[in-house]
Amino acid sequence: MMESTIFIGTSGWSYSHWRDLFYPPGFSQKEWLCYYAKYFKTVEINNSFYQLPDKKTLLRWYDIVPKDFIFTVKASRYITHIQRLNDPKQSTETFLERIRILEDKLGPILFQLPPRWHFNPERLSAFLETLSNDFRYVFEFRDPSWHNAQTYQLLSLHKAAFCIFDLDGFLSPREITTDLIYVRLHGPNGPYEGSYSKCSLSDWANTFANWSARGHTVYCYFDNTKSGYAAAQNALTLQTMLHSTQ
Repeated sequence: MMESTIFIGTSGWSYSHWRDLFYPPGFSQKEWLCYYAKYFKTVEINNSFYQLPDKKTLLRWYDIVPKDFIFTVKASRYITHIQRLNDPKQSTETFLERIRILEDKLGPILFQLPPRWHFNPERLSAFLETLSNDFRYVFEFRDPSWHNAQTYQLLSLHKAAFCIFDLDGFLSPREITTDLIYVRLHGPNGPYEGSYSKCSLSDWANTFANWSARGHTVYCYFDNTKSGYAAAQNALTLQTMLHSTQ
């Protein structure tokens, strides 16, 4: 069924400017995830890029959401932006062991690479070799030099997904490297800004439905979270469109 293979959500959920807009008046911040999970069955944990959540927090998140809810997790910037995938064993093991706490509610792990770090197939290949087979992985290459056949081949070899993304007017290739497809929509009017048009959302809905029909599992996260609550609005609209395609 399409509903079980397409996951739509937002990148993060704890935004103060969503208060009284997406989140009703009177709701405390601790109640936001529970409310969010009434409307979406997945979320991308984004603050893990800056700081690894502690065990108590992860367990609380696990208990708050329904049993079929999925967390995807953005990997630490220490791995991607400081080490740049170099000498990754200790840092990746520490990160993965912590988020393992999410167990059956844990989805793919996202590695977002820096925008001005150029194609380095040797580094990517070595990094992929170190990753545990217990998890699924996604790579978002912000620098276009990575968007080439050799990158796609390396990802495919390790059953890792190429992250399809839209950012500041640039749409990455819609390249599929495994059974998992991961899409990040960062905003149509600049980084993390603006609201996607119904025409654009309809195009994505049809694309996702086609991918799902071909046997792919699709994850899509709206990251246009800078002001207002366009990300949540767009995600809800896209879900409605997908339901109408059934």
